[in-house]
Amino acid sequence: MTNSILALAIVAILSTGKLTNQTMETWNKNKVIAHRGAWKKKGLPENSIASLKEAVRLGCYGSEFDVHMTSDSILVINHDPDFLGMSIAGSTYEQLLEKKMTNGEQIPTLEAYLREGMKQKKTKLILELKPSKISPERDLQMTKRTVGLVKTLKADRWVDYISFSYEILKEVLVLQPKANVAYLNGDASLEKMKQDGFYGADYHFSVYKKGDWFVKSKEMGLTLNAWTVNTVEDMNWLLDNQVEFITTNEPELLFETIKSRK
Repeated sequence: MTNSILALAIVAILSTGKLTNQTMETWNKNKVIAHRGAWKKKGLPENSIASLKEAVRLGCYGSEFDVHMTSDSILVINHDPDFLGMSIAGSTYEQLLEKKMTNGEQIPTLEAYLREGMKQKKTKLILELKPSKISPERDLQMTKRTVGLVKTLKADRWVDYISFSYEILKEVLVLQPKANVAYLNGDASLEKMKQDGFYGADYHFSVYKKGDWFVKSKEMGLTLNAWTVNTVEDMNWLLDNQVEFITTNEPELLFETIKSRK
């Protein structure tokens, strides 16, 4: 088949809706998820647009980041509930803009982070919804606003969701039934997650050393991600057990470790 005929065939299939997004995926085929972006080696701020860009440049499968909501309901990216000494939940977005990261960036909004991530189609955006200490109702409000923004921007293909809150992830699936969600807290069985429609588990690697997680997950069609894995010894143990994804502060080291095994 010539290139022109193949192109026409793809257009025809697309017009009938028979060629799915999954068929057209272009995501990097590796196990590397950069924790809070790729920041450590170059001394970039964690959860910054710069660390996202570096994760993309490295060719990571995913760049992980954390979402909080300000007092005026703006969704922003930061790991801790405080940003440079300011409570995110207790501050407006404008107040948070008074502070700057070490590279001059201000706290990124979720919208800005997603728009930057959507400029490419190689690195997935692993979105962690951070439960607040205020109320479950506020957590659900944050979840609805987050999923709503993902839908508005048409970022569904880029985004997978993770959280330490099981209820938040269940709400994500109510709002976006085909979303990939993975639970972080380490206290739910594979059977429960399978029953509730989860994509898989995203547990600290030490949890996987107890029980037959690797065989069972593959039998059940669930994925396993391990966090936060920063030594060659732990990376090799997980690679030996064919874990699907590894979240790390040392993506460069993980790439080197994977390469050395070939």
